[in-house]
Amino acid sequence: MAWIVLVVSGVLEAVWATALGRTEGFTRLTPSVVFGVALAASMAGLAYAMRTLPTGTAYAVWVGIGATLTVVYAIATGEEAASVAKVLLVLGLIGCVVGLKVVS
Repeated sequence: MAWIVLVVSGVLEAVWATALGRTEGFTRLTPSVVFGVALAASMAGLAYAMRTLPTGTAYAVWVGIGATLTVVYAIATGEEAASVAKVLLVLGLIGCVVGLKVVS
């Protein structure tokens, strides 16, 4: 169960990171509310997962999922340009997250 909660929390990290970029310094209400709710839920899920998973592994997986999804979303929406190097590095992140699950 901790792994499922951790993955969902990683997805929520991507949500709050993306929303943060759209708050324009917390001057826009909707993205600011999405940021706050997603941040709180993401942190709560990470804290829950850390009750049974090692801190280093849980944090690395959470950050890896969040960073990967944030970059993929930015590329998919055209906010960020794709490159071969970027795609390979994102695939490396995914490989590291899967590797941490495998060795845990």
